[in-house]
Amino acid sequence: MRVEIITPDKELFKGEASYVGVPGVDGGMGFLNNHAPLITVLKAGDVKVRTDKGEETFAVKGGVVEVMNNTVLVLAE
Repeated sequence: MRVEIITPDKELFKGEASYVGVPGVDGGMGFLNNHAPLITVLKAGDVKVRTDKGEETFAVKGGVVEVMNNTVLVLAE
């Protein structure tokens, strides 16, 4: 799936991933290919992105995540 993690200052990640984990306000959640459409608010924590090269972690202070059509868009603070 396609993943973009964007802050007001810069783009932290853009590429393909097999898994994305985010710190939702109601608890952590993870996304795989073909996940149902979803929009939710994020709390401070780590966004984890698993690619074929390994796992990367990005610290966020909050934000919003949108999942739709095998695309995960994280608008982070």
